[in-house]
Amino acid sequence: MQKRRSRYLEAGLLTIGLTLLGVFLASHIYGSIASRAAVWKFATLADQGSGSGVERAQTAGQGVDFGLWSEKRIEAYKQLLSAKFEDPIALLTIRRLSLEVPVFEGTEEPVLNRGVGWILDTAKPGEGGNIGIAGHRDGFFRCLKDIQIGDRIELATPDQKTAYTVDAIQIVIPEDVSVLLPRKRPALTLVTCYPFYFIGSAPMRFIVHASIEESDLKLDNNAPNSESRTTNKQEVTK
Repeated sequence: MQKRRSRYLEAGLLTIGLTLLGVFLASHIYGSIASRAAVWKFATLADQGSGSGVERAQTAGQGVDFGLWSEKRIEAYKQLLSAKFEDPIALLTIRRLSLEVPVFEGTEEPVLNRGVGWILDTAKPGEGGNIGIAGHRDGFFRCLKDIQIGDRIELATPDQKTAYTVDAIQIVIPEDVSVLLPRKRPALTLVTCYPFYFIGSAPMRFIVHASIEESDLKLDNNAPNSESRTTNKQEVTK
């Protein structure tokens, strides 16, 4: 009788283990499909354009790496699998950090659970000012904990692809909106909460500043002046 109970217990534990493994694999697979769908949509838009954004978009083929994500963020991502979103306006890539993520308009919670968001009132991707992009510290932008000065960031729109080089990293209070102001040359600013593994609402903001590379600057003579936009936001978006 005792041996029979042991066998039943072993079978039960095995079944539970296989079920949990299946759920874990399903969350990774479904999350990957949703993100790739957005990237593939961007690639379709890029095909309709005439700029260099097409080449990069068409190389997108790998799934999302959830290795650094929190369980809460993965669950939030899964809940949006069937939600309808506007088309992504850009594709952000940091090759050294294995990051490739669609950029949507706005920084509302559903947007940041699906990708990263363009901060309104900053220069729009493809323009020549300071482009602000926000992401969650326990999601797509957690890899920014390993960002380094000199890293290359690519931002592709359906019409063009622009490369930026990281030249400054800051930790600021949420009310410090000066990080989003125009810089002396076209720039990209990434924003996320800090500390990365803080439990609860993180009190600070982690800021990555990157300036356009010289080769792209020469090709962007007709872009809006980098001093033409300002932001009136009361707080840096998390």
